[in-house]
Amino acid sequence: MEPISLPEPGIPAGNSSSVPQKKFRVLVGVTGSVAALKLPLLIAELLKIPGLEVKVVTTERAKHFYNPQEIPVTLYGDEEEWQLWQGRSDPVLHIELRRWADLMVVAPLDANTLAKVANGICDNLLTCVIRAWDLSKPLLFCPAMNTAMWEHPITARHVEQLKGFGYTEIPCVVKKLVCGDEGQ
Repeated sequence: MEPISLPEPGIPAGNSSSVPQKKFRVLVGVTGSVAALKLPLLIAELLKIPGLEVKVVTTERAKHFYNPQEIPVTLYGDEEEWQLWQGRSDPVLHIELRRWADLMVVAPLDANTLAKVANGICDNLLTCVIRAWDLSKPLLFCPAMNTAMWEHPITARHVEQLKGFGYTEIPCVVKKLVCGDEGQ
């Protein structure tokens, strides 16, 4: 079976044309939650979708939870942000990634990065991409933290702040956590 291309926005899926279809570009952000263990699985599942192009932006703390060799797409971190730019006319990576992507998914979004984004702090590549994000494009965030952190009152305020920016929350699930607790 031949893969199906995603139609261009505004072009009905049934219209056939010899014009090549534009790939839909997804930027995945990954933060230092233990849920980052699932990054290789998330990327593998996304790559099964025909017409999807994927890149990953990682925080330094997220790198603790996965093996970069298991990520078959371009992976960017703080080091690439600073290596790319050498002079005034050079591209700025967080702006280039913002322009490139049609959709951003931050999965997992740990408590630390949630607080940073809610308060406008942009001290790494991922938070800079989010701060510069084109609000006409969707940004999905998937909070992932220990239940005690999730239930702290400031977490609800931070989540509401992100929703107020127009971002979409993918809610937590109840399960047995890596630490042994059961909860969200």
